[in-house]
This record gives sequence, structure tokens and C-alpha cells, in this order.
Amino acid sequence: MVIEIGTGLVALAAATAIGLSAIAAALAEKAIGTAAIGAMAENENLFGKGLILTVIPETIVIFGLVVAIMIIGLAGAA
Repeated sequence: MVIEIGTGLVALAAATAIGLSAIAAALAEKAIGTAAIGAMAENENLFGKGLILTVIPETIVIFGLVVAIMIIGLAGAA
């Protein structure tokens, strides 16, 4: 069974899209989470805002997944 180099490169591109977006989201979520915990320590009414701001970086991973699916889809069409 022979696999072409193009197939491997497409898989590598899709994995890079998801992996780098996940790392970026993790770094952003770490910083936002730390700030949110500090704000909630001073004022417990900020829990809802802190929770929403902590979830926002997860959309970066969803965008990475969409890009990976588009890469795989475009490679299949070619």
C-alpha cells in the first residue's frame, strides 16, 4: 500500500491547524482565567462575566477545526 506525499502533507496541514489553534486557545484561556479568578476574589458578582470571558477563546479551536475540514475537503476535490 503506497501513500502519496500529498496525502501526508494534507494531514499534516490539518493537524497543524487544529494543534496551533488549541495551543493559542490554551494560552489565552490561562491568562483570562487567572484574571477572572482575581476579579471574583474581590467581587463575587463578576462570576458570570468571568465565565463568559473564559469560554470565548474556545471559539479559536472551533475555527481551527473548520479550517482543517476545509483543507481536507479542498484536497479531496483536487
